[in-house]
Amino acid sequence: MTPTTDPAAATGPQPDKHVLAVVSPHVGGRTAGAALTGLFPGQARVTVVETADEDPAALREAQILITGLSPVTAAHLAAAPDLELVQCASHGFDYVDLDAARSRGIPVCTIGSSGAEKQNVAEQTFALMLALAKQLVPAHTALVEADWALPRLQQSLTELSGKTLGIIGFGQIGAEVARRAVAFDMDIVYAGPRPLAPEDEARFGGARHLAVDELLRTADYISLHAPLTEHTRHLLDAERLALLKPTAFVINTARGALVDQDALADALEAGALAGAGLDVFDPEPPTAALRLLKAPNVVLSPHVAGVTRETLVRIALAAVQNVIDHLAGKPLRDVVS
Repeated sequence: MTPTTDPAAATGPQPDKHVLAVVSPHVGGRTAGAALTGLFPGQARVTVVETADEDPAALREAQILITGLSPVTAAHLAAAPDLELVQCASHGFDYVDLDAARSRGIPVCTIGSSGAEKQNVAEQTFALMLALAKQLVPAHTALVEADWALPRLQQSLTELSGKTLGIIGFGQIGAEVARRAVAFDMDIVYAGPRPLAPEDEARFGGARHLAVDELLRTADYISLHAPLTEHTRHLLDAERLALLKPTAFVINTARGALVDQDALADALEAGALAGAGLDVFDPEPPTAALRLLKAPNVVLSPHVAGVTRETLVRIALAAVQNVIDHLAGKPLRDVVS
């Protein structure tokens, strides 16, 4: 995907348009945001900040706000009287106050249909699954400490082949995970608003659509790929975690708040679950008080599933292209509000 910069292709951004790019420090801050500025045609004026509060004058003048996981609150929206569009540089949108945007008639868009993050999120999902199945973290730690841990770890080593993978949220990322699961000879069950067409289920190795609770009772690995909304917050709470097999693993590469983190820590500490692989937390970065940092048999990564060099380029191109299309009077993609 290449942003449209050919002046003959469309009218292009108008000279008086101001784009405010807000990129949180923990996902690259000004360094990552600066890369966006070179993708716009020369007529657009782009300001890069790390929080929407940082430059009140720039916020007040902004017609377009691009946010890379940085909160956009009702107060921020109220402070930008000329705002026309909030563009999320991600598949998620939970950090934007959708109700406030809706009340102002300001569209909020993601990059969901671009699939920019699907490759690496799927790879990270399997990295976490394999690390848990093969006990890579405790094995590495033991060897560094001159401990030949094979006799101790042998009973907990397992294979992915033949196991059932439960995917909650079967969009582009969930489908990419399922495609890899077929290659690992895993059985696939999935939960989502509606079943796939029979031919698509066949393409994913005979995947079966189940209600969430039945999926949790069935799966050996549960992988979360749902958006965070008021309906999915703490989707895995104590009651639902209790439905899982004691040999099951929870994988979360979507949003930290999809899981009740204290309830997950309780289950792990009690031995009611085999383990968890987490790339996302609530809040981010997590505080030292997060019990999951010390819970048994967890593998943790700092929200790296969408930030490879290749992924960041695709994200930037997708976000900028949608903005350029909007400024040229073309239809927006991936409108969530």
